[in-house]
Amino acid sequence: MSKKQDIMAATLDLIHEEGLQSVTFSKIFKRANVGSGTIYNYFANKEEMVNHVYKEARMHMGEYLLQGFNPEESLFERFKRLQLNRLQFGIHFQKEFLFIDNFSFSPYISPELRQMDDAHHSREVILSLIIEGQKQGVIKEMDSNLCHQLIHGIISSILKGYYIHKYPLNDFQIQQIVEASWKAILV
Repeated sequence: MSKKQDIMAATLDLIHEEGLQSVTFSKIFKRANVGSGTIYNYFANKEEMVNHVYKEARMHMGEYLLQGFNPEESLFERFKRLQLNRLQFGIHFQKEFLFIDNFSFSPYISPELRQMDDAHHSREVILSLIIEGQKQGVIKEMDSNLCHQLIHGIISSILKGYYIHKYPLNDFQIQQIVEASWKAILV
């Protein structure tokens, strides 16, 4: 890993462990094992660094969401792939998922980053799928961003319970979650 990546990984770890307000450059220097001036080679301040970590996490999640996505499949199969990938991302990359989930609406994250799509355009793909379903009369007529937030919220809530070992997630339960999130937006 490069020093910049070490700094970003240390920042994400510390935010996950202590919360954003408790993270200081001093703690990051120690965790990343870099000199005190090194951070300033990459970031002007804490806000810029946190925004960069957020952007990288969003890019990673966007790439992950589209793994195995086939635009030729049925509406439900495409929806299912996106929701399964969202759930799997949260299972495999807990720190990134929680960081995105907890800070997407934070004033700490720049408005441009909150509205960004990733390099793979996963947000655009999701919103297009919702709009397509609405045009077909399958998905409820509502603002596509609200609909997206609804299906994300279902997965987010389940994952937060999973993280604290409130319940396990086996294949059957995962299938139930995907089907329930589909039913939540059906007409």
